[in-house]
Amino acid sequence: MRALVIDGVNQCVLQDIPRTEPGPGEVSIAVSHVGLCGSDLNTFRGANPLVKMPCIPGHEISGSIFAVGPGVDPELAFGVNVVVMPYTSCGTCSSCRKGRTNACRNNRTLGVQQEGGLREWLVVPADKVMVNRTLSLRRSALVEPLAVGFHAAARGQISKGDRVVVLGCGIIGVGAILAAAGRGAEVIAVDVSGSKEATVRRLGASHFINPSVSDLRATVRELTGGDGADVVIEAVGVPETFTDAIELACYAGCVVYVGYSKNPVTYDTQYFNLKELDIRGSRNATLQDFHDATRCIEKLGVDADLLISRVFPFHEAADALPWWQGVRSEVFKVMVEQV
Repeated sequence: MRALVIDGVNQCVLQDIPRTEPGPGEVSIAVSHVGLCGSDLNTFRGANPLVKMPCIPGHEISGSIFAVGPGVDPELAFGVNVVVMPYTSCGTCSSCRKGRTNACRNNRTLGVQQEGGLREWLVVPADKVMVNRTLSLRRSALVEPLAVGFHAAARGQISKGDRVVVLGCGIIGVGAILAAAGRGAEVIAVDVSGSKEATVRRLGASHFINPSVSDLRATVRELTGGDGADVVIEAVGVPETFTDAIELACYAGCVVYVGYSKNPVTYDTQYFNLKELDIRGSRNATLQDFHDATRCIEKLGVDADLLISRVFPFHEAADALPWWQGVRSEVFKVMVEQV
């Protein structure tokens, strides 16, 4: 079978690789759509320390059951559409013992610590697929990245009437915007790409700030009556937005970091104490987040397609990452589909 292989910095190619068959408790998926993530782009750029090249990228995966191994639930029959949950959990680390398997210490995400889904067929454990009976396979590939944003909103315990700042309007930030708006919050979206404003407003943001043309902190103070935000979700992953999040949060507010900075971050830590902030990390997503994101996409209907910036046919998959690298700030989601 064919797979997209990143075999060097800024290099990728379609290659033939051996096809595997499902064993006990496993299913084989005919891969339909794969969304490309920022982690895939970083791998392509040689900036992902968790990945060893050559590697197959892709963890935002939709497809149909093609074959099943012994002991698999009869619900997972040939032709059933599914979304892949690309994470693993060891069951024994402190996170797993607390029931927070999404933050497993020994997690191995597809396309990162193990070979990913940008191939024709993929074998995964049967308990790592979610049956999808309502969404098109193309829209189903949005579930995983949006679910990561939904998890960040859940970590922030956002409730009706909260004023929420979301730093970064990539696909994960959009997931946080959708989740926060769905919980009844007033959402202030922040991104340096003004081309995203119309879409994020349509999807639930009440306000949009482009910090390259407006004073971010002054505008947030104005929009919040001088208080600052009840919850700030950082979905960019650079030192400046990490420190901005602390300053934008109100007293007794909450900051959620779903992005992560590759460079050290220097804080004025007095605000941690003076504001008595709740500072939380957010990693991956739970099955509940997947279900919540699915229901949100169902409600969005055709508006969900606003998030799909470009779709590459599988035979052109090697062009997808180079293209995205050139227009990254303008893009929500790039996908590869089997045709």
